[in-house]
Order: sequence, then structure tokens, then C-alpha cells
Amino acid sequence: MAALLYFQHSGRLSIQKQSGISVFALDQAKANARQPVTHSAKGVTDTTLAAIDLEREPANIKERQLRFRKMTIVPGGVVPWHSHGDRPAIIYIAEGEVVEYDSTCAVPIVHKAGEIRPETNPTEHWWENKTKKNVVLFIGDVLHDKTDKNM
Repeated sequence: MAALLYFQHSGRLSIQKQSGISVFALDQAKANARQPVTHSAKGVTDTTLAAIDLEREPANIKERQLRFRKMTIVPGGVVPWHSHGDRPAIIYIAEGEVVEYDSTCAVPIVHKAGEIRPETNPTEHWWENKTKKNVVLFIGDVLHDKTDKNM
């Protein structure tokens, strides 16, 4: 399994590669490299497989829910622009290839099966399946606002 390491440097996202997987050069990372877009969700199925109320656990994290989800993005599908300012997540790309358009990167980022993408503050982005095959993601995230419909 390939792994990617993500590090924060002066508010910029740096991605280093392992197992020969290249994502983007550090010189492409910059604040506000990409502006929000208004694409609607298209061809996306988002299913919560399990959830834990963290206020009821020993950690006692108030008003937070730990979720594990499966997301399928059909060919041509779009996950709309959203923020992880209050909802950290870890995404595992289980099948396919998906393109991420991150606010902190001047070029699109291609993620392939077997990669992991941590999403923390200040991540704001959208995703697109430009291939002819479904993309399957498994997502662990910490939800604060239960009415938040962002993917």
C-alpha cells in the first residue's frame, strides 16, 4: 500500500511521496491558490456506515460525532467545494482515481487507489472523477454541526 505524508509548513501544505507516488511540487503550494467554485454535488453517494457520539465516550468531546463513511463518485461526478475548518477528516482512496482542487495548491492533485488524504484546517477544496470508472472513498471524520450537509 502506498502512503503519502502531509506536513504543515508556515500554513502551507507540503506533500511528500512514498512508494514512488508523486502528487504536487511544494512550489505549487500557496495560500488562496484557488477560489471557491459553485459546482453542485453530482453523481455522489455518501453513506454513513457507523457513527459514535464522542460526548458519551471517555474523551467527552462535546457536540462532536466520529463518523466512518463510504463515498462513491461516478464518472463525471463532483464533490462540491467545502471546508474542513471545523471538520477534520482522513480519506482513503479505495478504488479509482480522483482529482482534488485544493485552495492551497495552484495545480490539481491526482489521488489514486491506495492513497490517504488527511484533511484539516485550513483545507477547502472540491473533487472530480474525470475517469470512466467509479471512485470509492472511505472517510473518517469528526462532525461538529449535525446539520452540515457538506461532503
